[in-house]
Amino acid sequence: MDSNLAALFWQQLWHALKGEISPPPMILQGYEVFASAFPVSELAATSMALAAQSAAGLVGNPEKVTVDIRLASRWFQRTFRPINRPLPVAWDVFAGDYATADGWIRLHTNAPHHRQAMERVLGKQADRAALAKVVAGWQKQTLEQAIIDAGGCAAEMRTLAEWQQHPQGKCVAQEPLIAWETQTQGAPPAWPLPIARPLRGVKVLDLTRVIAGPVATRFLAGLGAEVLRLDPPDWEEPSLEEEMMQGKRCARLDLKSAQGRQQFEQLLAQADVLVHGYRADALEKLGYDSTRRQQLAPGLVDVSLNAWGWSGPWRNRRGYDSLVQMACGIADAGQRWQAADAPSPLPVQALDHATGYLMAAAVLEGMRRRIAHRSGITARLSLARTAHLLTSHPYAANTAATGPGPTQPHDESDTLELTPLGMGYRLRPPLWLPGTPLLWSRSGSPLGSASANWLPDR
Repeated sequence: MDSNLAALFWQQLWHALKGEISPPPMILQGYEVFASAFPVSELAATSMALAAQSAAGLVGNPEKVTVDIRLASRWFQRTFRPINRPLPVAWDVFAGDYATADGWIRLHTNAPHHRQAMERVLGKQADRAALAKVVAGWQKQTLEQAIIDAGGCAAEMRTLAEWQQHPQGKCVAQEPLIAWETQTQGAPPAWPLPIARPLRGVKVLDLTRVIAGPVATRFLAGLGAEVLRLDPPDWEEPSLEEEMMQGKRCARLDLKSAQGRQQFEQLLAQADVLVHGYRADALEKLGYDSTRRQQLAPGLVDVSLNAWGWSGPWRNRRGYDSLVQMACGIADAGQRWQAADAPSPLPVQALDHATGYLMAAAVLEGMRRRIAHRSGITARLSLARTAHLLTSHPYAANTAATGPGPTQPHDESDTLELTPLGMGYRLRPPLWLPGTPLLWSRSGSPLGSASANWLPDR
């Protein structure tokens, strides 16, 4: 573990959250870190610590945050281990990296409509080997653009220098890690928030997908928030239900129907927090821009995520962690670092997870500002900006690491967790903030398993 890099991350994250240079002290322990060209474990520990410290600041808990770096690294992999059954398959059979005529490209085909978009360009192939032969005849930039134009997701592998000179890379480098905006709509009066459950009684409407946003709302649920996740009728994430839906209720709602829009507006009007991960203009096209959201829910804490940043030519492009790693130089740097013959991304989807904890921290800081100033708050983050933070601070050339090692028996909770899909064991939280534990009221459940309404006040 590089303590200097950890301290640097901690200072920069705190400044992005609070606008202050000197962060409060934190305690780090368990120094095993991921083997990577970049300090992934240091980013994991400090991003999680930022979320915990934000919870402390919301309720005035004066205690120091302790983070186990090895466990924090584990939480960037998986937290739930099913027993008597295999782990769910995480990737579509055609998703992955392919050699082109002039380099490499990554295809993201997990969503059925993204796979169909890829097939409109490359045709339906029998297997990966057949697809690889077709891809090999394309120039990487031409294929990337063709799949994007077809409504799919792809990214050619660029070097860090190429990304820094790319119009989107230049725009992202100028954006803040967290972009704050105070809204004029007045917030309702606050109620006491207990140190033990800082978000008790706080309603969080969750419009996020896959990893980063769900990481954020999972953390908020662990602090007592009532999290209601809304998904379109046809969206599925079976590989992430037990992992990411912990503590949440998951419902379905069609925002393109009149009835769905009416129900959404009723839910939003009662929400304290909205967390969403749509592309930059998606909610605006549905008639729900930032001004309208504040009108529907005065004083709303509104935190949003975008893949490629909030300015520049790619601001509305579909994107995922693995694609951002490919485009912004991380996969190329990893290949060079390992002297490998293929792209070598980070050992985990660290951009997703780190950004998720930064989003959770933004919600908690937004709640603090809302209570203090009776105003709404907007915060915007992106995977590409988190990547810029990470790639700005690589390990020294002679740094060596072996990874956090296998899971130890004491890493997991002693209690068997029962879910609607089976049973398993959950990793213990890597954070310790005396007086403010992370506790979840329900196990992860399938999408659409709850009704789209808020629970009655207790």
